[in-house]
Amino acid sequence: MESYRFVVHGRVQGVFYRKFVAQNLRRLGVQGYVRNLPDGTVEVVVRSTEEELPQIEKILYEGSPMSEVESVEREELDEDDLIYDGFEIRY
Repeated sequence: MESYRFVVHGRVQGVFYRKFVAQNLRRLGVQGYVRNLPDGTVEVVVRSTEEELPQIEKILYEGSPMSEVESVEREELDEDDLIYDGFEIRY
């Protein structure tokens, strides 16, 4: 398992994007969190296998019906020992 950080750009705040992401990543069994950032982007941090990344990115690009995702940046985090209790929305 690895830890990854995604930053999602576009119309992703105030359009139920975080709820959509949380619901879908919980279904996959992914651990981590999603939160709004002050610059209007959304941060998603997950602990997952490399094999799950295509499914995760598909969900992040799809977004909620009212969202418009322009791009998704991904980086691998050094903190391989991060432990999350499920997947949560942070405020």
